[in-house]
Amino acid sequence: MALLCSLVILLVSKSYVTAAATVLQQEDAAATSTPTTPASPKSAEIKALTDSGLRHYYSMEYEDAEREFRRALKLEPDDAKTINHLLNTVLFEALNHAGALNTSLYASDGFLALKKQAAIDPTVAADIKRLDERALELSNQRLAKNPDDEAALYDRGVTRGLFATYQALVEHAWFAALRSAMAARHDHQRVLELDPKNEDAKMIVGMHTYIAGSLPWGVKLAASLVGFSGNKERGLRLLKEAAEANGESSVDAKVALALFLRRQQRYDEALDVVRTLTATYPKNFLFALEEANLLKDMGRNDDALGSFEALISEGHTGRFHEPRLEFAYYGLGEMFRGRKHYSEAAEAFDDALKLPKLDGDIRQRCALSAGEMHDMLNDRTEAMKEYQLAMAGDTNTPTAQLARRYLREPYKAQ
Repeated sequence: MALLCSLVILLVSKSYVTAAATVLQQEDAAATSTPTTPASPKSAEIKALTDSGLRHYYSMEYEDAEREFRRALKLEPDDAKTINHLLNTVLFEALNHAGALNTSLYASDGFLALKKQAAIDPTVAADIKRLDERALELSNQRLAKNPDDEAALYDRGVTRGLFATYQALVEHAWFAALRSAMAARHDHQRVLELDPKNEDAKMIVGMHTYIAGSLPWGVKLAASLVGFSGNKERGLRLLKEAAEANGESSVDAKVALALFLRRQQRYDEALDVVRTLTATYPKNFLFALEEANLLKDMGRNDDALGSFEALISEGHTGRFHEPRLEFAYYGLGEMFRGRKHYSEAAEAFDDALKLPKLDGDIRQRCALSAGEMHDMLNDRTEAMKEYQLAMAGDTNTPTAQLARRYLREPYKAQ
């Protein structure tokens, strides 16, 4: 299971943010090698709706993005690319509401202990599956006529990659997610064989190549038996090329590249990438959060403090659309913990617990962390109250199990 978690979660974290990244950046660029679907009489209107939808999407205004993509789909109901836009938006809106889009969950191997599935509305889940099936059907119809149809291969790879995200984070169907993720790679690898200059197809291939190259040698050997091999540096190079091409997968590639550079502790490079995203999409809360987390990981505590405080202040005053401020408070608390400012850390974790509509998983983690800080302050009474709160809800999570342990004996810093 660890092998499957390693492959699938890394593949399907924030790095799949959108399979059809930004058309906005293409307006002044030369035509890329990305295969495009044949133009329709309504293509200009569809493009305008797509551009508008992507602007909303990258501002995390998911409802507005969904509206634009559904309007585009009405004009061209048999276009797999447009369906992928809609599928991506519906899926990631649901994941955001479930609290599953914080990249700090995936920036270390701690994610392997996460057993909680992203809870989404059954109606939304049914819509995701319907869109997935329709997009696959349309791509397969084209490929039945021409197996080397680059556009259809690309679109199918995108659909498969998005559904791998759903299977892993929502269903925790690891084997199915792994199959979908590998199928996505095969589709885009074939696109590169047909057109080596296709920069967009390098995103998924680059991700797989990096991940396979990052595995321990024993796991890497097992993975190679099912055709999963790679090299970390080559994977990063492919992602960098896709990121710099300003094509359809540019934004996705930047997010993936920043995440993997962060895992490599190449923080300066990761920060440069993330700042291109925050500059282009200043209303995206998650991009701004990633910048603050990177500054924290780099040990630039004063800069990180300023970033977290600005993020929280601007989140309360309406800069962002439905920001998940608990992640900012949690990051702030972790920064204070690292500096051994335990009182300030406890306050940040407690501030997160005061927010309305707090996800159960992050509530448990904040309560546990607050309890640990109170123990470090020798305030055993408050610590025990926090641990009891951390045990509320699902008592079988790793967080609840630690809280149960610390109720018996005080937490001590490692």
